Amino acid sequence: MQKTIAVLEGDGIGPEIVGEAVKVIKTVENKYGHRFTLHPAAFGAGAYFSEGSAFPEKTKEICDAADVIIKGPVGLAVEQMDQIPQEHRPEIGAILPLRNRYDTFANFRPVRLPASLAAFSPLKPEIISQGLDILMIRELVGGIYFGDKIEGKTTGMKYAKDDCTYTEKQVRRVAIVAFEEARKQHLPLVNIHKANVLATSRFWKEIVEDTAKDYPDVPCKSMLVDNAAYQLVINPCQFNGVVLIENMQGDILTDQAGGIIGSLGLMPSACIGPEKSYVEPAHGSAPDIAGKNIANPYSMIGSAALMFDRCLNLPKEAEEIRNALFAVFERGFSTRDLMLPEQSPEKILSTTQFGDMVVKIIQENV
Repeated sequence: MQKTIAVLEGDGIGPEIVGEAVKVIKTVENKYGHRFTLHPAAFGAGAYFSEGSAFPEKTKEICDAADVIIKGPVGLAVEQMDQIPQEHRPEIGAILPLRNRYDTFANFRPVRLPASLAAFSPLKPEIISQGLDILMIRELVGGIYFGDKIEGKTTGMKYAKDDCTYTEKQVRRVAIVAFEEARKQHLPLVNIHKANVLATSRFWKEIVEDTAKDYPDVPCKSMLVDNAAYQLVINPCQFNGVVLIENMQGDILTDQAGGIIGSLGLMPSACIGPEKSYVEPAHGSAPDIAGKNIANPYSMIGSAALMFDRCLNLPKEAEEIRNALFAVFERGFSTRDLMLPEQSPEKILSTTQFGDMVVKIIQENV
């Protein structure tokens, strides 16, 4: 296979963890005889300071020409972010425009923690003992994040308003993605919403339930988002399967899921569009530890695995990367964010050491 990959390192720990993902991609490329051309491009807060835009025109050209995009986290320290006008900050000036440009409406966020690694979770062992294997599918280009945002003043009182809108097309297409995934893997599906209060959630629930009629073989139930947050903590294993969530609620619950398995450093992500997709870790740029070679690169390397699986249709290569990632942990190693009380310091890996071990395991696997 020959493909072009746009590489957006981002800010903070972005260059470090993206570097490890690229190292793994090149290892897989050599092992399987693929040919990947990598094109780096500026993106994020650093790009604003160097290029005058968090999503420069040159970067757009590189992304437009690429077959797939790999993106690191964005954002700098607070004092630096305060120097950037609100409309140019990376969330509004880069991330949302990237999603909108390629209509990456389906966000795949796997939440995986084998029973053998249950100690990573802050939950009681008996709660997490079955292990977690949840695929959260979050709608990514609709809802309140993309609605009109208004700040003003009326009758002497300041106010602010965020518009939350969903169309039938937006809801149905992501519901179809979720149901197809559940059918393919013979999994149940949980639809999350806030239909007892929000009109958009009642609409969401109605469209999802109508879509479910075409998938009678997929066990499906609905759950209010506040109850889902509660249930994720007291009985997360009940969600093993596919979870479908709208944009803002999905943003919150997927971060909560990262906490349940022990770290957002274990949360890869793929943002899938009809013609082009990108992959990214679900966590932020952690500027406080940038440059220290201690960041956990799992989420970024795991996102590379999702790139092979979801974007390039190379499931064997993807599974090899995933197996190598868990093999590192199974051998008793971890990164600092996952350090267990009984672990000896020599079992704690730096960012580069973790990437090197993943590479070694892939190379050793015949």
